[in-house]
Amino acid sequence: MKCVVFGGGGFIGSAIADRLLHDGHTLRIFERPRVLPYRAFTSNEHVEWITGDMLSTHDVGAAIDGMDVVLHLVSSTLPKSSNDDMVYDVQSNLVSTLQLLNLMVAKQVRRIVFISSGGTVYGSPQYMPIDEQHPTNPVVSYGITKLAIEKYLLMFEGMHGIKANILRVANPYGERQRVETAQGAVGVFLHRALLGQPIEIWGDGSATRDYLHISDVADAFARAVRHDGQSSVFNISSGVGTTLNQLVAVLEETLGRSIERHYLPGRAFDVPVSVLSNALARRELGWEPRASLRDGIARTAQWMRMQMNR
Repeated sequence: MKCVVFGGGGFIGSAIADRLLHDGHTLRIFERPRVLPYRAFTSNEHVEWITGDMLSTHDVGAAIDGMDVVLHLVSSTLPKSSNDDMVYDVQSNLVSTLQLLNLMVAKQVRRIVFISSGGTVYGSPQYMPIDEQHPTNPVVSYGITKLAIEKYLLMFEGMHGIKANILRVANPYGERQRVETAQGAVGVFLHRALLGQPIEIWGDGSATRDYLHISDVADAFARAVRHDGQSSVFNISSGVGTTLNQLVAVLEETLGRSIERHYLPGRAFDVPVSVLSNALARRELGWEPRASLRDGIARTAQWMRMQMNR
């Protein structure tokens, strides 16, 4: 298939792009201006790297022209800071996605896979594990915008026959994660530990999350590209809850030494527990997580050491 990957040069996007290339797809990767390819591609890999602005109908129209499927992985905001400028969050993410959908209708591109947020669209959990039928009450603008995009995708599916597959991804971690953005406990904690620096934990360390290695995320997207079933919204998660204290213990086991911890006051927007059910994805996508937390962290640590030794 001919796939255009918006945001294909980032942490999640590059892993998905590599998996799609491995599966034999032809890719057009769309990134921001001045973003360079994350690696050299071989002569056997069919990749076109282009840059542009997601808010430009010219740039986006050219990117999707002749494609079979769109993978939309772009977000201009982060959960923790999206409330600082909610108008920008909506303009840069929701409006650009509506423009993309209108262009897909005009150019007859009939499939889209969108990355949503398993960590923010549900809000405070009412039961565990959280399945796709759980109420959606986001407490940050990031989650509200993701949910609004989901609703428009499903509306366009009904109105124009564009098959939408929406993946609500839990807490991804792994190789190529950017620790400088301070997003993702595994990446940030591991980076500080490798530098011999203390780890800062908000609250008492009991906050529980669902961590998923990036290879399993990429596998889910590779399956979603071809999915034609009735369901459109899937949790992509490990289905296993890990506290921050347990996470640090795994890091200590992986590195073979103790890690200093600094506990800070808890933050109001952090929900105590968030674990997603992945039963629907297992059943309909034929997908299941394969990398254990220990194995995934060991792989991430090896990659991070290599980067630090360059």
